[in-house]
Amino acid sequence: MIPMELTEDQKQEIEQIMSGMKCPTEFACYKSGFENVCKAEIIAGDRLLECLEEKRQFCRLARSWGDTAFCQCPLRFYVAKNLHI
Repeated sequence: MIPMELTEDQKQEIEQIMSGMKCPTEFACYKSGFENVCKAEIIAGDRLLECLEEKRQFCRLARSWGDTAFCQCPLRFYVAKNLHI
């Protein structure tokens, strides 16, 4: 169930992204209507997604570099960039 209103184009883009990936949480963010998404922020001119979660070391999609972790999830990146969540 997706309580958030998405355009048909957004739905198609999201479904295409999801079809090309394996999600360790079985797309919990999508199923919650993007109410349950990790904290993240787009940085570096819209090229990287910084993970802001306190327990990011447990995320299988976060990659650490020094004291910073970057989210590798294509769906999370899309949501941050296009839905501003």
